[in-house]
Amino acid sequence: MATTARHTTTLALAHALSAAERGLPVIPLSPTKLPALRSPHRDEPERAHCRGECGLPGHGVYDATTDPAGVRALFAAAPWATGYGIACGRPPHQLIGIDLDVTPAGGGGSGYGSGSASGPGSGTRPASGPGPAFAGSPPDSLAALQQLALQHLFTLPETVIVLTPSGGRHIWLTGPPNIVVPNSAGRLAPGIDVRGAGGYLVGPGSVTSRGAYRLAPGTEHLAPAPCPRALLRLLTPPPARPHPHQGPPARGDGLVQFVRAAHAGQRNTRLFWAACRAYEHGFGDALVEALVDAAVRTGLTEQEARATIASAARLTSRP
Repeated sequence: MATTARHTTTLALAHALSAAERGLPVIPLSPTKLPALRSPHRDEPERAHCRGECGLPGHGVYDATTDPAGVRALFAAAPWATGYGIACGRPPHQLIGIDLDVTPAGGGGSGYGSGSASGPGSGTRPASGPGPAFAGSPPDSLAALQQLALQHLFTLPETVIVLTPSGGRHIWLTGPPNIVVPNSAGRLAPGIDVRGAGGYLVGPGSVTSRGAYRLAPGTEHLAPAPCPRALLRLLTPPPARPHPHQGPPARGDGLVQFVRAAHAGQRNTRLFWAACRAYEHGFGDALVEALVDAAVRTGLTEQEARATIASAARLTSRP
């Protein structure tokens, strides 16, 4: 058993190093698909907002690196790792992951992954319609994505597709460096999650408690393709406009109202997006308290809100 575990970790490291060599920042993952290293600040509430500034590993996606020595060090610190995560929204690829979950009718499973190579949708061919075609009966989430493509007139390009242990798939796309795509769950359509800035995708070759992730046949030689512009617009919701009867809003008021209008399932996404816009326009620090207040009104805790805003500040401060 110990030999098998070591072999799995060695393979995960090899796959992670290969991904890093292609410019994809990686971190080690446990069999539960969570970051393998625990936070060094778990007993220090006052350091909850640290995103790696302390220099210690254990900050989740903020540990992600393309440096081979750094990757090896992370895996050496987590010998129980059986997989690796790929950070989204990071240069040079600005990776965007479209996560197609499996509905109960399609075989069960949700979250980061799914996908059996012998299950529905295990084969691929070049897209001739609104998106990549799959052999067998596609899950409802794939049908929903194809419907969006028809409605908004875009075609999904040939790109990397990763099959997940429960029958779903991850579609890899790249985004422009000046646009932040937030994470979301079900906002695009039921069963479709989006992995953007601050999120990660389980890399092919990873082994989890539910099975292995692997590249879909026919996509092994592909690089992530650019996200169609029409789809990119759907992934980056604009701030809410002020009501016509209101006067010109003060600087940042529109972003605060955008956060206040969030419903369950989109609160953190809206807060992150609004904070990114505020920092990009130079008044992020001045808007922090108003954004925290708005987020708390929607149901987030103050700690969650401040952590999300700190994440946006760190992301937008990168050169």
